[in-house]
Amino acid sequence: MDTTSSSCPPRRPRDRLYPAGFLVRGIPYPYAGTPMSQVDYDAELQKHNEVLRRAYGIGPNDHVLDIGCGSGQTTRDAARFATAGSVVGVDTSVSMIERARQLTENAGLHNISFLQADAETHPFLSERFDIAISRFGTMFFAHPVTAFASLARALRPRGRLAMMVWQQHDRNEWSVLIEGALAAAADVPAASPTLADPFSLADPTTTERILVAAGFVGVSFTDVHEPVYYGPDVASALGWIRGFSSVNDVLQRLNSTSTELILERLRQRLAACASGEGVWLDSRAWIVGAARR
Repeated sequence: MDTTSSSCPPRRPRDRLYPAGFLVRGIPYPYAGTPMSQVDYDAELQKHNEVLRRAYGIGPNDHVLDIGCGSGQTTRDAARFATAGSVVGVDTSVSMIERARQLTENAGLHNISFLQADAETHPFLSERFDIAISRFGTMFFAHPVTAFASLARALRPRGRLAMMVWQQHDRNEWSVLIEGALAAAADVPAASPTLADPFSLADPTTTERILVAAGFVGVSFTDVHEPVYYGPDVASALGWIRGFSSVNDVLQRLNSTSTELILERLRQRLAACASGEGVWLDSRAWIVGAARR
């Protein structure tokens, strides 16, 4: 296992108050924020996307599979590299796929197609793709070995996997901040044991074991230390966070006093992170690379 780290100083570990799964936002791309939100998923991950795009290594003749493509930003990025090839973007969300198709048509890109499907169970054609990419779209597989084995079969021999996943919860300020604010109320509902875990691929040893069992070799991990963007001001950031399915679900089940306590705690914590450039929160991720055996 190859693990490449940046020279950034390590963040001090913080105590965890709830299971990491408590912060799941539903499916990989459910967070449209509230109707008043001035943020979207692509804006949140703008710094991460720059790093991931440089890491793809997509050639002009490559055929690319984009897992959990959302509104298709990563799909379009890949298509601009694979000018003589093709890109297929896959997502479970009907609305996201519709949005991706519209944005792609507006961009005038013709080497892209989109598929509304679950990448874990969809029967992809064998040896169809040269590379599979994903930006935070692979952490929610119910059966990860089975899912990655299916993706491996869809790759040509020595085809590559390049995916971005979160590192551990306590290395992500955004996760710690939200969790701490939710803990402000005494009557916060317990986390459901059925919630998916956005940090399920955070541990390199576990992730390498999954990928090797699924038919991959040469697994590597590159540290990505970039902030996430939550909006131009505290109000926008709070609106974005309230749109997270897990946060919204908790708030709906609390009384008004507890809800306001949590919201005020969030405001205070977000204000401490605000500047003239907006609200940015620290985060850590891995770019995981591998090749089909």
